[in-house]
Amino acid sequence: MARRLGATAEQLAALARSDYSEFEPAWRAALAYADSITPTRGRVEDAAFAALAEHWTASQVVEITAVVALFNYFNRFAEALAIPVTR
Repeated sequence: MARRLGATAEQLAALARSDYSEFEPAWRAALAYADSITPTRGRVEDAAFAALAEHWTASQVVEITAVVALFNYFNRFAEALAIPVTR
């Protein structure tokens, strides 16, 4: 899906390495923010939030947070029920 929406092969490879240098600053901040939410169950360092807020409006920050939280929910739900990954 990412390719259909314009992601390049370089960007996808960089994502696999958690390297966001292939992205513009606003998206780098959003990806780093998402990475900071996932392992901490929602506790985000002030620096990650500040970087996000530099590039996105308050409404957009809420939407980004909602999307990240929803996908974390899906992953935890699937893992708890041992639902296999489909491709």
